[in-house]
Amino acid sequence: MTTWDDVVAMAAALPQVEESTWFRTPSLKVAGKGFARLRTEAEGGLVLMCDLGEKEALLASGDPAFYTTPHYDGYGAILVDLDRVDPEQLAELIEESWRRKAPAKLRKAFDPEHD
Repeated sequence: MTTWDDVVAMAAALPQVEESTWFRTPSLKVAGKGFARLRTEAEGGLVLMCDLGEKEALLASGDPAFYTTPHYDGYGAILVDLDRVDPEQLAELIEESWRRKAPAKLRKAFDPEHD
């Protein structure tokens, strides 16, 4: 089972990640912008930023680790069940979420070949 501490550890490999709060829940930010949030709402889960195409693909995959709620319809964020997600896939999604919020200079310094 993956925990919030595991999420924090995965994100620690990325530059300038800071632990913070977002809607009074634990979160991770880069340059003051949130890219991961642990939800305490009834449905729980981890919120990660993604593009709508990736969100649709994750939901269409049938993998029970990925879901959404009406609140997130039409919004570039996927909800992740930490009890069900594959840790390797989670690490990739955390990095992609970080990339969506990190400033361009920081992304290029981290991985000049990626952008």
